[in-house]
Amino acid sequence: MNLPTAPGGFEVDVMELEVEVPPGKLLTYDLRSLASHLHILDTACMAVETDGLTRALVTVYAAPPLDKLDPVRGEDLVMDDQGWLTVGRYHDGQPAQIRLYVPGSGAQRGALFGTTGAGKSRALQLILAAEKRSGIVTWLADLKGGQSVPEAAGQVDWRVTTQEGLLAMLQAAVRVAEERMSRYAAMGRSSFLINRPDPLLSVRIDEANRALEKGAPYRDKIAALIKELGRTGRSVGVGISIAAQASHVDELGGSDTLRGMLKEGDTILLRWSSSMMQSLVSDGLLPPGTHIVPIPKRTGPPVLRSRFATVRPGAKVARGNTGGMAYLLGSDRPTAMMRFFPVGSMHEVEGLDPLILDLYGPGEPAHLEVTSHEAAGPAYLTRDGDGPAELVAAAQEQTQALVEEAAAEQKASTSGKAPIAVRIMRALEEAAEAADGDDSEGAGALDFDEILAAVNADGGKTVGAASVRNNLSILNRADRIAALGSGRYTLPA
Repeated sequence: MNLPTAPGGFEVDVMELEVEVPPGKLLTYDLRSLASHLHILDTACMAVETDGLTRALVTVYAAPPLDKLDPVRGEDLVMDDQGWLTVGRYHDGQPAQIRLYVPGSGAQRGALFGTTGAGKSRALQLILAAEKRSGIVTWLADLKGGQSVPEAAGQVDWRVTTQEGLLAMLQAAVRVAEERMSRYAAMGRSSFLINRPDPLLSVRIDEANRALEKGAPYRDKIAALIKELGRTGRSVGVGISIAAQASHVDELGGSDTLRGMLKEGDTILLRWSSSMMQSLVSDGLLPPGTHIVPIPKRTGPPVLRSRFATVRPGAKVARGNTGGMAYLLGSDRPTAMMRFFPVGSMHEVEGLDPLILDLYGPGEPAHLEVTSHEAAGPAYLTRDGDGPAELVAAAQEQTQALVEEAAAEQKASTSGKAPIAVRIMRALEEAAEAADGDDSEGAGALDFDEILAAVNADGGKTVGAASVRNNLSILNRADRIAALGSGRYTLPA
């Protein structure tokens, strides 16, 4: 059957298969085996959606359906009155939406995960531009020194580029939430009403893994402030979202509260590593039995070339880029692949990208309500680097005191060391991350000596071989790791 031109701007031939297993059975599948059975060379031409139990919908396209999307127009990036924002298209051309605000409830919480090159920064730019165009007050921490989303400078209400700045920003956000809470209680209001009288406030942390991973200087304090915002900010219109490359929630502050916050919010999953998928399941961010099709680095069928074949010198196989392809795990279609609208120039530019700047649109970003300025404190009031000398001094003094407090708390909390099993899992996760994209047999596996060396090089207490062997056996019996034979171990497939 032929599908007419879809809203995303593509035209494809498509076949749809409905699959159901008998009662009492659970549906499982292997993507490569399924592709082979259907004579499909390029898995990017397949979309598989499941209900997590017994049914699946398999859609097969003549060409990768998400290879090309029309660029988004800035005027389209406006949140509707129900808090929904269209950020891209699903594989079938339907709008893919995220939610920034829930009427009668308040601000959303969320997370954006993806490996290097998956399109995380471009997706974040799109969301930031939409928040500006929707009159949302955005506070942004770009912890890559401002390099991750440089065009956001001047396009958000408050932007910091250091972990010290993030500490001050999070503390200010918590105090704004507390001030709003007291004010709303006096009004007899139990929920947030956008712009009546206060705007929605969105706190976004890019490269959050830098602040929350093991060894980060203020990890515990930052995690505690994020958790506090997750608990109290929603009902007063203060949202908190993180964007990270981290592959495990333990590397995002190691907090059950933070884990629960992510489960309930909007979680966006761009291209992932095998270790990331394993941890999403074990952390409960994906329901048991849920299967999602892996996102390849490139689209296009694999090519076998005989050494005796005549090949034109320098000939290359055209492959499509998959940056921006993702799953919206908090949506009603968590197993349907989508793609964010293309953002910015498709070629290298010197300095700031003019197309991204155009996406933000003209004018000033929305600013925090004056009523909450005192609660936000001197760090907010001097965020542009100017102001009365005494206010600038007060901001510096306040931030320094917060930094010293956070550093002292971190030092106290790390006096005890992580369990050996946790250290082993981290070593295997790092190995899997390093081998991402390597399909050779045993890629990402470590032998016993490599595991022992990695554990004793992580900064913790030195442990003996017997203790590591014992913990490997326990982890293997619990199916937390897989033994490959010859003393080699890896994460389960």
